[in-house]
Amino acid sequence: MGEIRLPESELKVMDIVWERGAVSAKEAAEHMSRRYGWKKNTTYTVLKNLQDKGAVQRQEPGFICVPLVRREQIGRSAAKSLLNSFYKGSAAALFSSFLEEKAISAEELEQIKAMIDSSE
Repeated sequence: MGEIRLPESELKVMDIVWERGAVSAKEAAEHMSRRYGWKKNTTYTVLKNLQDKGAVQRQEPGFICVPLVRREQIGRSAAKSLLNSFYKGSAAALFSSFLEEKAISAEELEQIKAMIDSSE
């Protein structure tokens, strides 16, 4: 399966699917209504888009949505897109921007260093 890119609205719905492992369209619509004020048809449309993209599978009875992709898969795809779009493929430029803004805590920086050391 190729890369799947999901806009924010689809990620919001995927959050509940990932969280529960399987969720009925009705439950998802109720959740999205409570959390974001969405109408039922909005959630159903987003679920259909996710199904068309291969991110969820619809199972019957009850229009149960099961994730076909992992959160990490989508995260890697989004990170790669960000890296290529804004930083011309340079991980150093990406990390530099976080360091300049002090958006990385000392603990996270140590974790990153450990990851780099273990990958060498």
